[in-house]
Amino acid sequence: MIWQDGIGIRIYSVINTQRNEDYENDGRCEIDLKQDTLDGLKMRLRGPVFAPGNVGYDESRTVWNGMINRKPSLIARCLGTADVIACVQFAREHELLLCIKGGGHNIAGLATADGALMLDMSLMRGVWVDPQRKVAHVQAGCLLGDVDRETQTYGLAAVLGFVSLTGVAGLPLGGGFGYLTRRWGWTSDNVVGMNVVTADARLVRASNDENADLFWGLRGGGGNFGS
Repeated sequence: MIWQDGIGIRIYSVINTQRNEDYENDGRCEIDLKQDTLDGLKMRLRGPVFAPGNVGYDESRTVWNGMINRKPSLIARCLGTADVIACVQFAREHELLLCIKGGGHNIAGLATADGALMLDMSLMRGVWVDPQRKVAHVQAGCLLGDVDRETQTYGLAAVLGFVSLTGVAGLPLGGGFGYLTRRWGWTSDNVVGMNVVTADARLVRASNDENADLFWGLRGGGGNFGS
């Protein structure tokens, strides 16, 4: 498989301007940013940006494990690679903690952190299948069910996990095993390449032929490796 970003649809967030007592005086989600700085981030992105109290904030910060109740300071719902790069640059410029939510299925809740800038990939769920090469190009917010739906159109099946709501991007970070593993190996054994935005906001290709050491680490390196 290839994890590859594509073109998304422009959407706009709805801002809740009323006071929200659930977030007032909650130090976990506080950061020191001026409004014009935040507005500058919004101008750089195609996807919406949520702050505590905005409509959409709680939906974006929620992960599969209901025991996890962390509160990021900002959430950016990315629509493509350019959005991801802009957010990483912004986090570096303002020394913000960064966390990334693919499918949000990690039981430890690694997708979210108090006071962080969260990159929510849930709007990036495109899947493109090349039936001749038997390769799927998958965006970072895809769930296993998204991939299964598209590959089955061509009579193909990807080596993925058991639970269809698991995020595809996070699965190979832990190796990934499922119904086809005994015959075809781990999910990470079947990945042929990844496009990765590094911590210094560079877009690089990781495969056996390019950045092979990074590619090795991404296949089983654990949650948030390479973020």
